[in-house]
Amino acid sequence: MSKTIFVTGGAGFIGSALVRFLINETEHTVVNFDKLTYAGNLESLVSIEQNERYHFIQGDICNRETVSATFAKFQPDFIMHLAAESHVDRSIDGPGEFIQTNVVGTYELLEVARAYYASLSDDKKAVFRFHHISTDEVYGDLGETGLFTEETSYEPSSPYSASKAASDHLVRAWHRTYQLPVVLTNCSNNYGPYHFPEKLIPLIILNALEGKQLPVYGDGKQVRDWLFVEDHARALYKVVTEGQLGETYNIGGFNEKQNIEVVTTICNHLNELIEDKPASLSDFKELITFVKDRPGHDVRYAIDATKINKELGWQPEETFESGILKTIQWYLDNQAWCKNVQDGSYQRERLGAN
Repeated sequence: MSKTIFVTGGAGFIGSALVRFLINETEHTVVNFDKLTYAGNLESLVSIEQNERYHFIQGDICNRETVSATFAKFQPDFIMHLAAESHVDRSIDGPGEFIQTNVVGTYELLEVARAYYASLSDDKKAVFRFHHISTDEVYGDLGETGLFTEETSYEPSSPYSASKAASDHLVRAWHRTYQLPVVLTNCSNNYGPYHFPEKLIPLIILNALEGKQLPVYGDGKQVRDWLFVEDHARALYKVVTEGQLGETYNIGGFNEKQNIEVVTTICNHLNELIEDKPASLSDFKELITFVKDRPGHDVRYAIDATKINKELGWQPEETFESGILKTIQWYLDNQAWCKNVQDGSYQRERLGAN
C-alpha cells in the first residue's frame, strides 16, 4: 500500500540516493525537506524531480512552524531523518552548526513528530514510524580487532560524532518517554555517485584528474568499512518498513580498507582508464601526499551488520571492488555535476587540519 514518506536532508548524498530509490523502486510518495546548505544539491535529483510522487520543500528542521505546516499538508506515514551537518573536519573548524542542526534540529523534529503522532487516528498510529539515520562514528575508536555491534557503548571523538550521539539518545528517549514509534540505524562510511567532493573518495578522484596532490591524513593506515550508497538506501527502506520498533540496526558494507588502500586502488583504476594523464604523469600514485593528521582522528571503524542481515534479510550487493569502479566511472562521466557543485565556497582543501 502506498505511503507518504517525509525525508529530511533528501538533497544530500545519502538522502538523494534514498529519494531516487523510493521514487524509482517503490510506489510511495516522497516529500523531500532540505535546507539546501553547501552539501545539499538538487542536481542530484534531476532524474526524478518531475515525478508526480515527488515533492520538494526547502526548509530548516530547526524551524518548528515550517516542519509542522509540512506535516499538516502532506500527512506523512514515515519520517526518515537524514538532515545533518556531517563532515568531521568541518565540525572541528566550527562545531556550533553541528550542535544546532544535529542536536537542536533533531529535538525540534521529534517534538513536531510527537504532536503529529498524538493527533493521528489509531489506524494511522499503527503505521507511523520515525526513522533516525546515524553513523558508526558515535561508537568511537575501535581497536585492531572486533566489530561495532548494536550493543557497543558510545564514545564519540569529534564534535560531529558527539552531536550525532546526542541526537541518537534523544530519539531513544522520545521512544521510551513518549512512546514515539522509532527505529534507528548506524552506518559505516558511504561512497558512490553524487558524493560531495570534500569526502575522501571523490576528492581523490577529482584531484587526480587535475594532476593535483592527493592528500592522505597521517600514515594513511586508518581503517574504515565502506558501504556503497545505493546498498545503504535499500537497507534504510528495509528498516523503516520491516524493522522492530525501538530497535537499532547497524548497516555496513563488510569492506574494511585502510585509507591508503582506498587511494591506491583509485589511482590504479585511473591508470587503466585514462591514457592522457595530466602534467606528464606516468602513474597517479605519484600524486599521493601525506599531510598532518586531523586532531582526534579515530584509527579504525568496522561494523557488524549481522543483525540486519539475519532479521531483515539485507546484505550489500556491491563489493568494494565493484562499487569503487562504478563510482570512478560515474565521476568520469559526470564532470559537469562536479563543476556545478563547486561554486567557489569549497576548493577541495582538507579542512580541520589546524
